[in-house]
Amino acid sequence: MRILLAEDDDRIRKDVATALTAAGYVVDSQTNGEEAWFLGDTESYAAAILDLGLPGMDGLTVLKRWRADGRVFPVLVLTARGAWTERVEGIDAGADDYLPKPFRMEELVARLRAIIRRSGGLANPVVTVGEAELDTRQMRLSIRGVPVTLSPQEYRLVAYLMLNKGRVVPQQELSEHLQSVHFERESNAVEVLVGRVRRKLPIALINTRRGFGYVVDDAVPSS
Repeated sequence: MRILLAEDDDRIRKDVATALTAAGYVVDSQTNGEEAWFLGDTESYAAAILDLGLPGMDGLTVLKRWRADGRVFPVLVLTARGAWTERVEGIDAGADDYLPKPFRMEELVARLRAIIRRSGGLANPVVTVGEAELDTRQMRLSIRGVPVTLSPQEYRLVAYLMLNKGRVVPQQELSEHLQSVHFERESNAVEVLVGRVRRKLPIALINTRRGFGYVVDDAVPSS
C-alpha cells in the first residue's frame, strides 16, 4: 500500500519513511504543502501522514482542501503543537488521528495501520478470508495456519487485496499502490506479480474478474 508522507523536517521524514518501508508500505515523501496537496489530489493513496507546519501551504489547509475536493483517504496528523484546541481543529477539518511530536515510531506505525483498517471497515489487525489469515502487525500471511514466504512487494499485493476483500480492485489501482510515484509502472507488472503469488499459495485466494480486476472473496470462484 502506498502512503503519502508530508513532513519538512529532514530527520523525521527520513526516519518515518524508513519505518514505513520496513512495515511493508510504499512511501511518497514531500516537504512542501503545495506539492503534498497536489499529490494527494491526483494520486491514489491508502493514507497520508501530514505535518501541520509545512512550508508553502500549511497542513491544515492541505487537509481542508483534500476533504473539500472529496479525497477520503485517512489522514494521520503530526504536529509539534500541543494545544488541545489545535487537535480539535485538525480532527474537525477531517483528520482521522492525531500524533503530537515527539512520538515513538512503533506508535505511529500502529496508528497508521489502525486508520487504514477502519477506513476499510475492519477493526481487527488480523484479516481472515476462508483459510487465509493476514496478520498486519507481523506482515505475515498464513494458509491453514502455515506461514507463506512472500517478498515485500508480494506481501503488499496480498495485503491490499485482503484489506479490500469483497471488492474488485482494478489493475491500475493495484499498480498505483505497489509502486512509488517516482517509478515507471510497467503495463504487465501486476499480472506477473499476481501469477508469482498464486504459484506460492496452496489455495485459489486471488480471483480474476476479467476486464475488471482482481478480488479476494470466499464467494467468488477462481479463474
